[in-house]
Amino acid sequence: MARFDPRGKANRALLVGVPEYDFKQPEHPFGVSGDLGAVGQNLAALERALRGGGVFAEDGITVTRPGTVDEFDRQLDTAVEEAEGLLLLYFSGHGAVPSTGDELWLLMRRATIVPGDESVFRGAVPWKSVLTVLSRARAEQVVVILDCCYAGNASAAWNALGTAQRQRTSLLMSVQANNRIDAGDGDSPTPYTAQLVHLLREGLGGQGGEVAFAELAQKLWAHMSEHHTTLRGPAEPWEPQSHAATSGADVLLAAPPAPSQDVPSSPELDSAAGGSGNRPSTPLSPGPGPRPARRPGGLGRPGWPGWLGGLRPLTGRRLAIAIGVSAAIAGLVATGIAALDGGDGAPCKPPLELRLLTDPELEPTVRKAAEAYLTSAENTSEGGCRRTGITVYSAGAAAAVAAFGRQSDPWQRPVTDETNPQRDIGPQPDIWIPGSSSSVDRARTASSERTYVALEADPEPFAYSPVVLAVPQDLAEEAVAARVGGLAALTEALKKREPKSELRRTDPENSDSGLLATVGLYGAGAQDPAAAEHSVGQPGPPSRTGGELLCTLPGDHTADKRTTALVPEFLLRTGVGCDSRTRVRRMAEYPTDVPGLTPTFVRVRWLGPERDKVARDNAAERFRAWLTGKGASAKDGANTAAPAVRGGLAVFGNDGFRSASGPHRPLGNGSAPSADKGVVFSNFGALDDPGPLTGPALPPAMTAALKGYREANGPGRVLFLLDSSGSMGSLWQGPGGAPGIISQSLAGLGQLDEYGVWAVATEPGSSRAYSEVLSFGRHSREEAKKTITANAQVKDLEADPDKALIAALDFMRQRGTDGRGPQLIVYLTDDEDNNRLNEGGRLDALLLSVRTGKRVPVVMASLDSGGCDKDKPDALVSETSGGRCLDTKSDLVARLRDEVARTGTGDQG
Repeated sequence: MARFDPRGKANRALLVGVPEYDFKQPEHPFGVSGDLGAVGQNLAALERALRGGGVFAEDGITVTRPGTVDEFDRQLDTAVEEAEGLLLLYFSGHGAVPSTGDELWLLMRRATIVPGDESVFRGAVPWKSVLTVLSRARAEQVVVILDCCYAGNASAAWNALGTAQRQRTSLLMSVQANNRIDAGDGDSPTPYTAQLVHLLREGLGGQGGEVAFAELAQKLWAHMSEHHTTLRGPAEPWEPQSHAATSGADVLLAAPPAPSQDVPSSPELDSAAGGSGNRPSTPLSPGPGPRPARRPGGLGRPGWPGWLGGLRPLTGRRLAIAIGVSAAIAGLVATGIAALDGGDGAPCKPPLELRLLTDPELEPTVRKAAEAYLTSAENTSEGGCRRTGITVYSAGAAAAVAAFGRQSDPWQRPVTDETNPQRDIGPQPDIWIPGSSSSVDRARTASSERTYVALEADPEPFAYSPVVLAVPQDLAEEAVAARVGGLAALTEALKKREPKSELRRTDPENSDSGLLATVGLYGAGAQDPAAAEHSVGQPGPPSRTGGELLCTLPGDHTADKRTTALVPEFLLRTGVGCDSRTRVRRMAEYPTDVPGLTPTFVRVRWLGPERDKVARDNAAERFRAWLTGKGASAKDGANTAAPAVRGGLAVFGNDGFRSASGPHRPLGNGSAPSADKGVVFSNFGALDDPGPLTGPALPPAMTAALKGYREANGPGRVLFLLDSSGSMGSLWQGPGGAPGIISQSLAGLGQLDEYGVWAVATEPGSSRAYSEVLSFGRHSREEAKKTITANAQVKDLEADPDKALIAALDFMRQRGTDGRGPQLIVYLTDDEDNNRLNEGGRLDALLLSVRTGKRVPVVMASLDSGGCDKDKPDALVSETSGGRCLDTKSDLVARLRDEVARTGTGDQG
């Protein structure tokens, strides 16, 4: 894993704690449960740990005990404005969640809780607003640590962040959602912060050394779940949660020296963490017998990193004070995303959260549907409590199919860095909604293969969207009949009307819609995939989704006016975030030989016992009935000729989807499907009734199209340039180091592909800016990894990126004279030597070399979070060459592997 090292940068830590509250019960009926003396201990202990941690300067740490929201806001604004490297925000105090909402609130000193149909928190800060403020920070990485009741409820807002913000924002949450926790006795820190401080001060192994986010989160989870339970009862393990920044880069938080044998340990920390210290402490987990084996991502209910069973109760001391709200007002301030059963004014019980994986093209609509379900009558008990919460996320379609089909074991228990679905896709889902019903069959393993997951798909999809030609309005046919036909005929007619017209489709690896478009392009016959790919050629790599494609076209108005996009029909109405004023208006033409999108509800079951199996099944079934219209709402209109659309179907209808059955009429939004024919519906360029539409693709056709796409241009050639200069030392070791990242990307290359690795560092007096690590040619993947590991070394030298890249371009062009196969150059670097590009016009010379001669795409893979910022050298080189720029704001490891796979013939799902 790549490492972000903030040392030497302008880092800021804002430590926020609220140990005392002005309004407390019973004196104040709307007050909080009590003061939190342990929070004061938290601030003091954490400040000491950070001051000795080697990351934050003396003036880079601010400790505050805000009385009001305004005071908190001012301190947060200052930290956001000043931080340039790492921004760390820590909060400890009362946390609360309203009974009718799913949002965490952080209570300041003068906070009160006003009861009502929906509780109101005065003098409190909504967690969402904190994230919004953090999103405008200049800092390269943001880390937030929450030690409060209901801290895990912060997860939903993190998941809803924009992609760019999730790429650089990491989150530690002291406890899982909807749980209150022990606040300690006031003489020592809270249990979670005590262990946090212990690890920061003593190192992860107790011998000092660097402490980074990923392993810190794992250590905190292991300790707390082993030794503590939450206040929900002795059987409820205390399981801290975490979200690492999706860039794939780990974040260094401390680098303490090794502990001295002559310095006594801190009694308050040792006591709170279960150690011996200088005064007696009560054992925290003295229960009898050996503890069952535990493993991350276990066989229990899905979680991230995993939910585990076999836990024994805590029998040691349990204090009444919790970091949260008192039991007296628990009915007003209920658990997070949802709650099970209220009734008769009783408190809302903790909810059950479902995890829903979907196709990237469908994610915006599925997310809207899930949000609508949360507040629906079907998800609300008679007592007004929410029953279920839903976390929605997406992953590349090909990767998801491969993970279900061949990687279900490592999805539960990752064992290698090369195959780790928990990292590359997300948590083990309860529900999967693929873009095509055929993907379910593709994801099922052969009967002879061992699998750890079962996919129970509905027999029919619940919605439909044809994949259409989104034609610029000036080029579109006016007659309705002329807008329907075979793909080849429609595109040939376009060429006749505009000889310079272009056709583009999205990445078949990333979404089912891109793969379905490819099925249509290749046709049912023996058409050469290479020839078909030539018909959709475009500068640079394909867009990942239809929305991205339609939003990139306005960047070149001339191309926008002559380019037709092969995308799902519903995107003509919604899902496109770019300003409509800058886009050419488009009309839909309907290729009858391109299969349509058929989103399908799939219940995902993981091998092994689930302690909440019945409740999880019930929750999933309620959502399925609401989403697909197969519940009571659908039966209400069973006797009408055209029943109104309700529930999730209304959401999909509003976004432009059609009925999954019959003639695929538009679903509409809460009204009966339209009966009109031959007209444009909803004024977004689509035909209400274009005639019979194509159904789902056959699974073999999708598999063949994906294989053809990967092998369309024959074996590929990839040259890796590995920055080996002295500044790369801290980014070198382990599977997440620079050589490890290159080794992982080899999964996209097959035995027929040719590749090699150069080390980029300039020896004094040498005319070459590189040396050979792996000779260019065909290699066994395992042998290539061994060679890279053995030969790649950091050198106490500077790098000349321009000279190395120019040499690489010349090298690849000489090997591309046969006109065979795609080519790619990958340069993995920390960008420390980019300042040399500004000397004597070196960058201009490099860009001229990139433009001149045969085009070879260059992927600039920067281990700097800002490496791909506009007008930075990496961005300029990749854009000029037609390649991609990747930095740690994106999921660098997985995205680089995808780029290599697009050039090579390796197996990527």
